[in-house]
Amino acid sequence: MERATRLPIARVIVDSGLVHLDRPFDYAVPAELDERTVAGCRVKVRFAGRLVDGYVLERVEATAHEGRLAFVAKVVSPEVVLTPAVAALARLVADRYAGTLGDVLRLAIPPRHARAEAAVRPTPVPAPTSTTDEAWTDYVGGRELIASLREGASPRAWWSAVPGNDPATSVAQAVAATLASGRGAIVCVPDARDVARWDAVFAAVLGEGQHVVLTAAQKPAARYRSFLAAARGDVRVVLGTRAAAFAPVADLGLLALWDDGDDLYAEPRAPYPHTREVMLLRASSTGAGLLVGGHARTAEGQSLVESGWCTEIVADRATRRSAWPQLLVTDGVTAGSAPVRLPHEVFTAIRRTSGPVLIQVPRRGYRESLACQQCREPARCEACQGPLVQPSARASVVCRWCAHEHPRWQCPHCHGTRLRSPVVGALRTAEEYARAFPGVEVVTSGGATVLDEVPAGRVIVLSTPGAEPHVAGGYDLVVLMDTWLMLARDDVRVEEESHRRWFNALALAGPGARAVAVGDPAQLQALVRADPTGFAARELAARAETHLPPTARLVAVDAADDVLTELAARTWTPHTEVLGPVPVDVRSPDAGERLILRSPRREGAALATALKAYAAERSAAKLPLPRIQVDPPTF
Repeated sequence: MERATRLPIARVIVDSGLVHLDRPFDYAVPAELDERTVAGCRVKVRFAGRLVDGYVLERVEATAHEGRLAFVAKVVSPEVVLTPAVAALARLVADRYAGTLGDVLRLAIPPRHARAEAAVRPTPVPAPTSTTDEAWTDYVGGRELIASLREGASPRAWWSAVPGNDPATSVAQAVAATLASGRGAIVCVPDARDVARWDAVFAAVLGEGQHVVLTAAQKPAARYRSFLAAARGDVRVVLGTRAAAFAPVADLGLLALWDDGDDLYAEPRAPYPHTREVMLLRASSTGAGLLVGGHARTAEGQSLVESGWCTEIVADRATRRSAWPQLLVTDGVTAGSAPVRLPHEVFTAIRRTSGPVLIQVPRRGYRESLACQQCREPARCEACQGPLVQPSARASVVCRWCAHEHPRWQCPHCHGTRLRSPVVGALRTAEEYARAFPGVEVVTSGGATVLDEVPAGRVIVLSTPGAEPHVAGGYDLVVLMDTWLMLARDDVRVEEESHRRWFNALALAGPGARAVAVGDPAQLQALVRADPTGFAARELAARAETHLPPTARLVAVDAADDVLTELAARTWTPHTEVLGPVPVDVRSPDAGERLILRSPRREGAALATALKAYAAERSAAKLPLPRIQVDPPTF
């Protein structure tokens, strides 16, 4: 077989799945495949006796390999799906998270769909030339941000949004300014509900044909069409979930991310990158602008603001206090009695409200926690010692872990047979509110039934956190129930996550609305003061004192006991601390052990490199690999 005469060597990244082979390999380009073998295309190559997939990174004149080169076996498609910018980003992400380039490319490039590839390309629509900054007038530095993007600059800003202005409209105006400068943009939002809502706003602000939607939840053909539209340059704006962070948008001018604290941005597949970090790496490496916004602020965002890496865009104090609903905090106790399910303050506020009411309930379901009525001991399953729950009013009491039914439960401590529910879910709470307010429609949103919108009018909406539906004009009253329960989770980010969900719920209030929170007033002062940035500053200071991310780099390694013992005995970086091993899940002895490695941020890259080298050693020896997660979202 003859080689191509021009640039006869193809440098290919092979999808081998082997850590110790995470590097490009050189292949000879057959003369008959010369024109089709282009940088960025998909190919098939022989590797270890198998025909495997790969991507051509580049074509070169010569190779450093001294042996005989194998030929590229097949060009799957000459379509360029891996651009140099995305390849460079994928390498940065792999190094940041101690992963392989192949793993990152599986996240970045959707599977090929031949029919979508062969479809007629849409006619590109001219970019809008007129822009507005109307949605940014309430923010200090907002108009300057839009002007900077319009002039072709690349500002980096962390934006604390206030209720009243639709964040989708604000971001769309920033994108329009970027398009007017001749550049493209990528916008990421947490989930498909957000994508649908923002998609309609983008179409209205930017015009039809200016953007595509790219999410992992799309059907294969639709997802690949959107991906190709960006790769071919047919559109310059991509809106999507975390899958869009790697979109091959040329001349990238703006990367925008909404609500970066949402746990949906944490990729569940190796190497487990977080969308925020992917976009930070992309902005730093390409010089693109960055806009991260939310009603709350994460410690990571506060860290970047305090370091001067980005500026902050906030409303002035007067605007902020008037935009957020006035909040009343009650502990649910009246005249020395025990806390009640429907506190007097909540009952009175709902009765005085003629419009829609949002009630955020921490738990979905019916009776999500059961205890003995007599001795108050938690009710446990006789078979596996799991917690007992009651899914609905007519359902039997069952074990949450093994689903074993307990129609005749008896307490092993006091032999009582009656159960109480210290924690009830949204369904049970809905029953209570329906009885308390007869004639008022009560709907629930959460679990398998999540509402996108509810009509304006007299309605009570009970929702779990994150499932709150929108209502035209906003809610007249927002109630945050059982705030203590959200703070009871065993997670270092519990306060940050709880405040994020509370601020997001309060942001759905309409102008002049009121709010009531049931909980400890001392723990809810950031809500009372409408001060998410102040809370983020205190949270960051607490993380710094305890050497936790983002002020330190933390790695969780799950593996067999002997592997963790070996890892614990190793020297990693000069200041790396070894913590553990500890059980992954104390409730499940079979879940395995976990080792925690903690280092200063300045040694984070070296720690990731060392961990990947260890994984490569085990890969070469054909030994089981540890699960390595850098800066896990929960710990």
